[in-house]
Amino acid sequence: MFWIHRPGAGMALFSACQVGVRTVSRLVNELKPKGSTPMTTTRRTLLAGSAAAAAGAALGAPAAQAHSGRGGMQKPTVVLVHGAFADASGWNAVAGRLIRAGYPVIAPANPLRGVAADSAYLASVLATIGGPLVLAAHSYGGLVVTNAATGNSNVKALVYVAAFAADQGETLLGLQTTYPGSMLSETALDFRPHGAGVDGYIKKAVFRDVFAGDVPRATTDLMWAGQRPADLRTLQEPSGVPAWKTTPSWYLVARDDNVLPAAAQRFMARRAGARTVEVAASHVAMISQPAATAELIMRAAC
Repeated sequence: MFWIHRPGAGMALFSACQVGVRTVSRLVNELKPKGSTPMTTTRRTLLAGSAAAAAGAALGAPAAQAHSGRGGMQKPTVVLVHGAFADASGWNAVAGRLIRAGYPVIAPANPLRGVAADSAYLASVLATIGGPLVLAAHSYGGLVVTNAATGNSNVKALVYVAAFAADQGETLLGLQTTYPGSMLSETALDFRPHGAGVDGYIKKAVFRDVFAGDVPRATTDLMWAGQRPADLRTLQEPSGVPAWKTTPSWYLVARDDNVLPAAAQRFMARRAGARTVEVAASHVAMISQPAATAELIMRAAC
């Protein structure tokens, strides 16, 4: 992702000339409900707390269902992580292919509340799964797996699908504006305040062109109706120590991406040393090119 939508993401979507850090801060301050208070929990506290809870849960949790591959070796569990403006159903066509190939698959919900909180949540999910893991992420989900997988020795590979692979200290907004080409500007979004901040949604009039131009309109109408927003504060939240520095990675570049420019994707893939393939696809390459996406994930899982 990407979004205001990395080898090494779903999101940073506002261009630098359209909206900067001050503008984002102003939007949050002006649109959040009166009397709400900012979140002050630190990234370290969230990750440590969730890891401890997950470790406790894992003690009594059964190992992931074993699927044998070549030579009788257990196939890794593939964890599919969605980004903003989407949900786990975007992985359905890919998940179906992986399941038919004998891989155990889980596609957990990404809360989309903030980098630290979302990464902590995913880390807690991973801690309950036994055996080797392959994490595949789309868009903003790339930022989440990059943080959640750090220090987890069960994670054998990372797969980024038009996703953010941030380095330590980088933000969504910074990565999205490094290269020109994103069509997701401030004017493309609807803003809806909630109890602690402000969420952004892509407007119906531009959803297909911006997000999924190679997907049938009947499908994108449903995707728009069920889109899940991300909190605007996510744009400025710095990423932590990246797992791609110690874990092998793969990257699928979507050449026709109008959310996260292909040039930015190539930059992040090179920096992470990822094995890279390119496809003619919009931002939602896992939907429009499920065969190529599944093939890359299975290559990483070998």
